[in-house]
Amino acid sequence: MTEMVYGTVPVQSGDPVLPRWWRTIDKWTMSCILVLFGIGLLLGLASSPPLADRNGLEPFHYVTRQAIFGGMAMIVMFVVSMMSPTLVRRLAVLGFLCAFVALAFLPVFGTDFGKGATRWYSLGFASVQPSEFLKPGFVVMAAWLLAASQQLGGPPGKAYSFVLTIMIVLMLALQPDFGQAALILFAWGVMYFVAGASMFLLILLAGLVVFGGTIAYSYSEHFARRIDGFLSPDLDPNTQLGYATNAIREGGFFGVGVGEGQVKWSLPDAHTDFIIAVAAEEYGLICVLVIIALYAVIVVRSLLRLMKERDVFIRLAGTGLVCIFGVQAMINMGVAVRLLPAKGMTLPFVSYGGSSLIAGGIAVGMLLAFTRSRAQGEMADILMRRANR
Repeated sequence: MTEMVYGTVPVQSGDPVLPRWWRTIDKWTMSCILVLFGIGLLLGLASSPPLADRNGLEPFHYVTRQAIFGGMAMIVMFVVSMMSPTLVRRLAVLGFLCAFVALAFLPVFGTDFGKGATRWYSLGFASVQPSEFLKPGFVVMAAWLLAASQQLGGPPGKAYSFVLTIMIVLMLALQPDFGQAALILFAWGVMYFVAGASMFLLILLAGLVVFGGTIAYSYSEHFARRIDGFLSPDLDPNTQLGYATNAIREGGFFGVGVGEGQVKWSLPDAHTDFIIAVAAEEYGLICVLVIIALYAVIVVRSLLRLMKERDVFIRLAGTGLVCIFGVQAMINMGVAVRLLPAKGMTLPFVSYGGSSLIAGGIAVGMLLAFTRSRAQGEMADILMRRANR
């Protein structure tokens, strides 16, 4: 934990991989992720037994699976965080291409599991949601294109990344999965802004969002129902939002006590989309504030480290990854307190879900790789090298 007290430690050439990784990794971010995963397991012990009972399974069936998937996610996170940015980029582009193909074939081979949206491939023993694995790969791919466009004689990466973004957003909207589509669009918008945004394209993008929302509301019953439910002044207490709102109210500051919550017996998604309602009811506002603080530390720490980064690709990719991570957490908690329409989005590293956990491990591993301390060189030396080219 030397870095936490004394600051970053210079990297020495020729060091073994593991000691160099330990000196350069952002230990605060890594520690917060591990704490979030631990909190997720603790909340899973409270929220998943009722669902297991309804499905005729062992009481801790879902907790066991969450521990297995989460362990895999942690391993993936550590391995990816040890990679160089160049290797991360190459693997991410390959992963993106695979996830893109999988997303394209979802209407043919995918299933909706009775939820009204075709988002998964059923493998029998488990399910895979391609959009979860698409997000980190897309961010790196888009960052690569945007960074390439800033090089002399480089390709029109901004235009290519915009076309790619629109394609993915349309594919996700057809599932329908408007939450993931909004995340993809938001991530690209943030990276484009950091790369040097054209006001015309930003205004065009805002207009497209409004136009797309209007079309979706007019022609998608799924989308319209969620928007109408959000805008309605009356909240049906027998809906998921009604149960979650009541649970948060009942929890107060210190909660009703471990295992004493009732919302987990009423909410079918208590262990996934509405896990924060279980936390608020049983452990109170204090637990929720701790969870929010952990996410805030991850986002702020990562952005502060990325501000010092002079490699355009690393800065853009890291910013996109941390923004998707933070906004997804904000959306999940915002839905539970009825600040946002219901979107069916997990709380990173806390909610149950194999695809979400493993894809989150990949994304955070990339973020840790991009935010590792590395020799930047003096700015004057960099400008001198460029002038001598």
